[in-house]
Amino acid sequence: MTRRRTVPRTRKPLAAALGAALAVPLLAAAPAVASQGAATGQVTVTALKFTVRAGGRTCAIDADLYRPAGVDKAHPAPAVLTTNGFGGSKADGSTDGTAKAFAARGYVALAYSGLGFGKSGCLISLDDPGIDGRAASRLVDFLAGTRAADDGTRVDFVTKDRPGDPRVGMIGGSYGGAIQMATAAVDHRVDALVPMITWNDLSYALDPNNAADRKVPGAFKWQWTNGFYLIGESQPITLPNLDPSRWGTLGCVHFVSDACETIGLLNSGSYPAARTAAMLRYARSVSPVSYLDRVQAPTLLIQGQTDSLFNLNEATATYDALKDNGTTTKMIWQSWGHSGGQAPGELNLAQGNLETSYTGRRILAWFDRYLRKQKHTDTGPAFAYYRDWQSGYGEASRVPPLSQKVYLSGDGKLVDNRAKVASGSRTYTNWPVPTSHSESSLAGMIGLPDPAPYDTPGTYLGWDTDPLKAPVDVVGSAKATLKVSSPAARAVQNSGDAADKLVLFAKLYDVAPDGTKTLVRRLVAPVRVPDVTKPFTVALPGIAHRYAAGHRIEFAIAASDDAYLGNKGVKPVTVVSAPGDPGTLQLPVVSGRLN
Repeated sequence: MTRRRTVPRTRKPLAAALGAALAVPLLAAAPAVASQGAATGQVTVTALKFTVRAGGRTCAIDADLYRPAGVDKAHPAPAVLTTNGFGGSKADGSTDGTAKAFAARGYVALAYSGLGFGKSGCLISLDDPGIDGRAASRLVDFLAGTRAADDGTRVDFVTKDRPGDPRVGMIGGSYGGAIQMATAAVDHRVDALVPMITWNDLSYALDPNNAADRKVPGAFKWQWTNGFYLIGESQPITLPNLDPSRWGTLGCVHFVSDACETIGLLNSGSYPAARTAAMLRYARSVSPVSYLDRVQAPTLLIQGQTDSLFNLNEATATYDALKDNGTTTKMIWQSWGHSGGQAPGELNLAQGNLETSYTGRRILAWFDRYLRKQKHTDTGPAFAYYRDWQSGYGEASRVPPLSQKVYLSGDGKLVDNRAKVASGSRTYTNWPVPTSHSESSLAGMIGLPDPAPYDTPGTYLGWDTDPLKAPVDVVGSAKATLKVSSPAARAVQNSGDAADKLVLFAKLYDVAPDGTKTLVRRLVAPVRVPDVTKPFTVALPGIAHRYAAGHRIEFAIAASDDAYLGNKGVKPVTVVSAPGDPGTLQLPVVSGRLN
């Protein structure tokens, strides 16, 4: 079923709403921690400040030290270091709740506000290992007992592997996830990492191109990106009397200049070659993709299936890179992410339900193994994924590979044999305004109403399987190989501005017997086609989904999506199918048959 949108949304009001929404903590709020020296149950919490040099500036880091009762020099304990998601601080539900949860289980915990957030100084530098990572390393020095806080406080009760080398792990989500890898890349004293719902490559996360050629920029994810920019730049209003080190240059108040230049280029809708190359270099330089070869700490990656900001492909790319480099790593695909999806019984660190949730038990086992050095602790399978169609998690020794292929037939069918492909061509045309909707970014997390996904007739093409004879379980990232014809795009694609290249959006629907369509986890794959005269391959976002018996799998390509910037100008697209040269769709099927 499709619904026609009659009135296009404007961007400015939504962008303002997103900026305010980003102040909502990643996880449910928890009560504020006790003040300096106060005891919270069996844990003493001490507020501390650290002066550090980062990014050419001297600034303060605001932190809280959680010391469990009974932990002292004669009875030391391992430490857990944690920081906030974007827009948060040491006191928000995710950071404070994490510190409390681990301190209650006998770990020394140090929670801090990341650079540029809360009462910490310096500019927002996007978890740059040379800035944010180096600053976090100074906190590892404190846990090692080799440096003091500004008030002279020192610790001598953290377990050490050798003098100056504390037993320390890191955990946190989103912005508090990437900082772990940035820190471990510059400080090999970190012993274990648990990055949750975070990125591998910011150029993919914020300007994704799911085509194989990653040198070509993608489709700007304007809702998410401008929301982050607004929350960062609005801090003079929300946080008066900021540390002077928090002020940047005119036009880029609270971010490092490279970050502001990147956001400015993305919003311009133009991709001139030299500036685009610089943007991609910068975005990747502050992303794990550029430094994972320096990360040695055992890493448990946890990513959310319901996440249009940092989808499952991000964690999979990190997982593969760490494995290739010989770093011990495992991965869990939980239900919730930045776009919502919290399921009953799933991990919520603010509630402290570690022992009663699958992911929580895996985290405890990870730290038991690598921080408490319990060598016989079972840390679980290499890969696990939440199943909303069956109790518990599925487990496997690896991420499932592509296993079944279907062909795009000229009559709009997905067929399992090349000989069944019907010759034919079909065309869609984009409008000057977006005509497809996947999701309103952040709606799921903060409870805003969000229309069901839809495509306007004439602006997309779809291919369907026959009704499935039995359930089909798909776990992983599907891959499509396509060839399209677009004379309008061909005429301008070599202009020197990549914005002139064709943009389209690939996606997978679950179509019920009554025709109702469900866009799986509301995920789409933006594509800026490198060259419309050649075939291209699209990697769709990873999913873990059961297509029920009687349902159909639909693969669709659409001209636009209102969560992204799309085509520059009107560019009709034709897809020609013939038995000798059809497009294909490959799926990582773990159970069942497509036809």
